[in-house]
Amino acid sequence: MNEFELKYGCNPNQKPAKIFMEDGSELPIEVLNGRPGYINFLDAFNGWQLVKELKEATGLPAATSFKHVSPAGAAIGRPLSDTLKKIYWVDDLGELSPLASAYARARGADRMSSFGDFIALSDECDECTAKLIKREVSDGVIAPGYTKEALEILKQKKKGNYNVIKIDPSYTPAPIEHKQVYGVTFEQGRNEIKIEDSLLENVVTKNKDLPQAIKDDMKIALITLKYTQSNSVCYVKDGQAIGIGAGQQSRVHCTRLAGSKADNWMLRQCPKVMNLQFVDGLGRADRDNAIDNYIGEEYMDVLSEGAWQKIFKVKPEVFTKEEKVEWLSKMDNAVLGSDAFFPFSDNVERAKKSGVKYIVQPGGSVRDDLVIECADKYNMVMVCNQVRLFHH
Repeated sequence: MNEFELKYGCNPNQKPAKIFMEDGSELPIEVLNGRPGYINFLDAFNGWQLVKELKEATGLPAATSFKHVSPAGAAIGRPLSDTLKKIYWVDDLGELSPLASAYARARGADRMSSFGDFIALSDECDECTAKLIKREVSDGVIAPGYTKEALEILKQKKKGNYNVIKIDPSYTPAPIEHKQVYGVTFEQGRNEIKIEDSLLENVVTKNKDLPQAIKDDMKIALITLKYTQSNSVCYVKDGQAIGIGAGQQSRVHCTRLAGSKADNWMLRQCPKVMNLQFVDGLGRADRDNAIDNYIGEEYMDVLSEGAWQKIFKVKPEVFTKEEKVEWLSKMDNAVLGSDAFFPFSDNVERAKKSGVKYIVQPGGSVRDDLVIECADKYNMVMVCNQVRLFHH
């Protein structure tokens, strides 16, 4: 099969639509179930590249949760604490496989954004991972293979229409890539830069202590940014992205957006949030929405009379600003990666508020000295790797 006909392109009015190999060779994928669409394939191919590189960089199974051609989450398969199991809604599944742990992390970091995601897995999808996927609202999955049990589980989703794509892990794209915009063809060399420890040697701050676990988190940040629509920044903690800011015109807006997501991830671990008592039968998405409102500025949307009774068994107390600040102060040793240089030190100031101690960015701004000075003020470790990772 060297082409696959699509129902339509980005929007229903954009017809005809298909994916195909210009050189007439076989497509590197096999659709095992469903009928993926144009945006599904964009998410699938970008997501597959991300997890393939994460696995190569860390040696652990990797997963990502993609929405609208940017990751909502990405992670490697480290074991989950009891707290993370609970806030990711997987505490009832028993022991998770490494691949399932990776997807639980990728999906759980920003559950609001991951709703209706397209999943990419670095390894063969096992039964444990399939069971986790089955219970989430998702459009499809791409992986290098599926066990018989996993495939049967996935085929039950969406009344048998769930998109399941198998990709050839040995496929290597041509070194030159093309795209068309307004009838004009663009050509460039693929971004084949390898994200590895050698890119993390240029530590520019006074504090130069960079443990291997932090280097791994920096690589996770950079690989995630490599497939995130620019401008972009990524907060990482203990093997997973916890806040991704994508497609903002101002870098500090990216840093604030991703920082607010990282803050929400941390706030969800507060006992006051974990002990919320939901009414019986409330769906997972509704619980996610309620938590997002409760920990945010619009908390009265779920605490007002007549509203809270539909969500909670017992009316929660307001999660005060002071309580949030105190809880967020416990966050530390987070990593922040940026796909281009920080033009001002305000990015570092915002990162500090979300527990960032380690930063990796290209450097090259005329204000690098001020940015580094700000990092030194907080005893941060900053790497300037001189590699820009714009993605469009």
